Amino acid sequence: MNKKTKLPQERVDELFQILKKRFEKNSHRHPNVKWEQVQTKLESHPDKLWSLNEMEETGGEPDVIVWDQATSKYTFCDCSPESPKGRRSLCYDQEALVSRKKHPPKNSALSLADEMGVSLLSEEQYQELQQLGEFDTKTSSWLKTPTDVRSHGGAIFGDRRFGRVFIYHNGADSYYGARGFRGLLKV
Repeated sequence: MNKKTKLPQERVDELFQILKKRFEKNSHRHPNVKWEQVQTKLESHPDKLWSLNEMEETGGEPDVIVWDQATSKYTFCDCSPESPKGRRSLCYDQEALVSRKKHPPKNSALSLADEMGVSLLSEEQYQELQQLGEFDTKTSSWLKTPTDVRSHGGAIFGDRRFGRVFIYHNGADSYYGARGFRGLLKV
């Protein structure tokens, strides 16, 4: 993460209230997980709490989607119905941003994710997220792109249309007002 910031206690308290309410409302995403355990874990990792705040502030609506008992880690993911509003109109990565000669976007998905301390979802993780609800029915989200695809100038993204999840490709330098990215954070 390029910048680590400690949140003021007032914002920490506010963020915990937001996350707890969402956690309780969407218990189907994390069966057999107790909020108190999640909060305790977050309290011991303020840098991760800062990243969750960034996810929240950009419209991601982060929530716990996985509890890995083997590693004792919780996985948070952006669960907003559509790709987060504060992370749209981005090309895929810095290389694509630099290569864009006319009308470059303000940033790239990978650079912004790095600044936030999160990662993009892989194709497999995106498919798993779509099992928990219907996401990106009007938008799309950049996904972690395999090296062989990226080496040819492309990048992949996903969305849900017609009741199905689709994975597509596009030039990595492309950007659209309806395409952003979903962040993933392990705590």
